Amino acid sequence: MKLIYFSLGYSTHDYRFLKAISDGGHEVYFVQLEGNQRQVESRSVPENVNQVIWKGGREPFRWSKLPSLVMDFKRLLRDLKPDLVHAGPIQTCAFIAVLAGARPLLTMSWGFDLMDDVHKGWMWEFATKYTLKRSTFFTSDANVTKDKAVAYGMNPEKTIVFPWGVDLEHFNVETFESSNDSTFTLFCNRSWETRYGVDVLARAFVQVAQQKENVDLILLNGGSQGAKLRQIFQSGGVLDRVTFGGQISQTDLPRWYHMSDLYISPSHVDGSSVSLMEALASGLPCLVSDIPANKEWVFENENGWLFRDGDADHLAEKILAAMNQRENLPEVGRASRRSAEMRADWKKNASALMEVYEIIIKKK
Repeated sequence: MKLIYFSLGYSTHDYRFLKAISDGGHEVYFVQLEGNQRQVESRSVPENVNQVIWKGGREPFRWSKLPSLVMDFKRLLRDLKPDLVHAGPIQTCAFIAVLAGARPLLTMSWGFDLMDDVHKGWMWEFATKYTLKRSTFFTSDANVTKDKAVAYGMNPEKTIVFPWGVDLEHFNVETFESSNDSTFTLFCNRSWETRYGVDVLARAFVQVAQQKENVDLILLNGGSQGAKLRQIFQSGGVLDRVTFGGQISQTDLPRWYHMSDLYISPSHVDGSSVSLMEALASGLPCLVSDIPANKEWVFENENGWLFRDGDADHLAEKILAAMNQRENLPEVGRASRRSAEMRADWKKNASALMEVYEIIIKKK
């Protein structure tokens, strides 16, 4: 079939969706709403994917640009005549697709759109309800986001939940080489933006590092909170125990997981976090905030632990507790890998998306 894949930017997730669609034998046209403010995916757009030039794709989305974007998306629909439009996040890409008259439309939640963006103001809530009530089908990667979509008007019989998953061969435990180093290494690769709570981890790490000499922290990625994070570490006297790894390619990323003893995600809002699934697949014990989506993946004292969202003191306690049972961590890590093998296999989960496409087209 011929379809338009309409997304906010170009991320690792977009690369994998586009490749799966193309590998599935479909003719796919990639429409990007915003220009990437920083590069988050080093691989070029998969071959056989057609990149569309249009009025969007160069700057951040603004409501004032909505009419012109809708008109130009209408032009794309007339010119391309797609069998299906796959669009998300909800209040931007899917909303534009709905206003342009795209049918059939598969609306895909990115987690943050239903857990955070919908609360930004009346226009965001209106766009959410308007889009979901007019979507042909809805997909998300967590039950918590599906339930939110239904609450905002999506027909529950036209929804499917599947975790986006990871490449279990690329993120694995086979290449892990245990270090004799007595240092205990914490790892986080969430973006340095407010919704991901890395500042909470920073404050917790200061507490832990002031009590323990044998602990350090790896922070990958980047973001607008960079100066704030460094100020927290500097004030706490622990800046020299933090490694800032920057933006890491997917090729090199498994090595960073294997340098670590404990994965931490302090996110305030999330769907099924792909970085969490990568950590599980890599055999890492995981310590994550107790938000609903994380609780679908991490189970206390099985494959990791939960801490109270936003509570740096509680996170510090949980880190110290993990350090004090280091001999048990290999078994916790094996449980992590088992949970990834059961639910986070991208190859299997991508096939679920192809099945949704077939269902929508048959009912067209």
